[in-house]
Amino acid sequence: MDPGCFCRRRLVPGRHARHRRLHRQMAARVGGPRQGLVVGGRADRPGLAPDPGLCLESDRDRLFPATPGPTDERSRRGPLVHAPAGAGAGGGQHCPGLCHRPDRGLGRARCPGPAGGRHPMSVLAWILATPLLGALLVLLARRPLVRDVVLLFIAVATFLQVVPLVTPVLAGGRPAFTLLEVLPGVPLALEVEPLGLIFALLASGLWIVASLYSIGYMRANNAPGQSRFHAFFALSIAATLGVAMAGNLFTLFLFYEALTLATYPLVTHEGTPEARRAGRRYLGTLLFTSIALFLVGILWTYSLTGRLDFAPGGLLGQVPDGPMIGVLLALYVFGIGKAALMPVHGWLPAAMVAPTPVSALLHAVAVVKAGVFSVVKVIVYVFGVDRLASTGSADWLAWAAGFTVVVASLIALTRDNLKARLAYSTVSQLSYVVLAAALYVPAGIVAAAVHLVAHAFGKITLFFAAGAIYTAAHKTRVSELDGLGRVMPWTFAAFTVGALSMIGVPLTAGFLSKWLFLEGAMDSQAWGVVLVLAGSTVLNAGYFLPIVHRAFFRAPAGGQDHAPGHEAPLLLVVALSLTAIATAAVFFVPDLLLDLARGVA
Repeated sequence: MDPGCFCRRRLVPGRHARHRRLHRQMAARVGGPRQGLVVGGRADRPGLAPDPGLCLESDRDRLFPATPGPTDERSRRGPLVHAPAGAGAGGGQHCPGLCHRPDRGLGRARCPGPAGGRHPMSVLAWILATPLLGALLVLLARRPLVRDVVLLFIAVATFLQVVPLVTPVLAGGRPAFTLLEVLPGVPLALEVEPLGLIFALLASGLWIVASLYSIGYMRANNAPGQSRFHAFFALSIAATLGVAMAGNLFTLFLFYEALTLATYPLVTHEGTPEARRAGRRYLGTLLFTSIALFLVGILWTYSLTGRLDFAPGGLLGQVPDGPMIGVLLALYVFGIGKAALMPVHGWLPAAMVAPTPVSALLHAVAVVKAGVFSVVKVIVYVFGVDRLASTGSADWLAWAAGFTVVVASLIALTRDNLKARLAYSTVSQLSYVVLAAALYVPAGIVAAAVHLVAHAFGKITLFFAAGAIYTAAHKTRVSELDGLGRVMPWTFAAFTVGALSMIGVPLTAGFLSKWLFLEGAMDSQAWGVVLVLAGSTVLNAGYFLPIVHRAFFRAPAGGQDHAPGHEAPLLLVVALSLTAIATAAVFFVPDLLLDLARGVA
């Protein structure tokens, strides 16, 4: 007999009907009611014989058959065993935390990590708690130097806690943790799968560089309220990591809303009338779309399935096909307003009045990335790629994303303000992610995940450069940049790398993601998508290359040999140089990213 799940937890009759029913089911299988039963038994008490059909979820006192779901390929890898921490690997493969729940499909039993490892519960909890603790410490720090050191330490500590999750996720596991159960079958739960791990690594890693940049930028510009600024930045990262690790739609919605509220004070940080207007538009748009559309879509999904968890192959796999699927998809896509798909995009250019580090947070680290990440996750785990590919009611998404790609690029061509041009570039570039996912093929999902990372490194480099230009030369318009590359060579060299990546030039991350995108489009014979990709690439070059040309090859106004100004402060140059290097590194060392991206598809 193959061993089942050995979760050493007492089974006591519950205080409500569900627990009593499950206890009766177990009692019927073992020959009569018994109190204090221990699954797996112990040497000093008989307990129960190991049963391959029983799995007791260790933190919820529930029993479920331990038969892996038929749609999960990991079910063919051998018996799943829950073993105490430190136990050897004998008796079966280490359990990645997978058990089948007949009432909720594929669920996740919590199991200890490998021998000597930390329990996944403590890891996931600490990943969320660390930036929250950092926000508190930043507010309590009285000296600016102490505050800045604490901020950098917390950012590094958060990233170092996310990195160890790579090994179990690549091995097919999904570390999970249930914080609490709000309603029956609707827990506040965390779970790390490949797409979420990509986003968590990206957000926590870029937080380190963004913190370095923010410290230099806020000091160089003598910005007020720096402690408050850094504290809300940390809260925004905590909410972003919650979005990345959300184990179901309910948890995703809560952290999505928390991210909106945490970033609002950053958008309005300057306190000017323009900043307050931008903040009202930001808050109004994102809250209205999330409550009126996103939440309605979640409630509709629950009414159809009775579940809100993310299921491999799609939560809605058993729901009859029809126009309803397309309508429900629209509620999600436009309800997730942070994805900035037209017409729900106006809040993003308006928010450019915020300090440049906030722009980097909005575009590259957290907000818009959380939007397109959520859209891709809903496509993969709520609807299912195969399901959407087989129904014609979801084809409209590719048209909407393609329209946004082209129109936003055309608008970017007309903008003289550098940050506004970059903002419309973001609207266009991140619609690539939605468009790739809307191919509804595995290759498209891989391309979407890779472009999520490629855009992050390239766009944060561009915004870092824009902030450095403002700090050192007080220039905000493209028409004012003539000859400035000669006095700010490091800044404009990094800007050039970011721009080339956005265009998709070889040896950059953007080329890798666009190549994968092109392969997916051609494999699925989506020739319209191929045309959109080619045309938008020309438009990308049209609004980025003139900036590079002006900076390096035009003489400054007034016939001077050099434009007035100087290189940006050291912390700013270091930060934008690191992100520029990372933009190229993704092209040369893509293995880990591709392995995780293929795990999503």
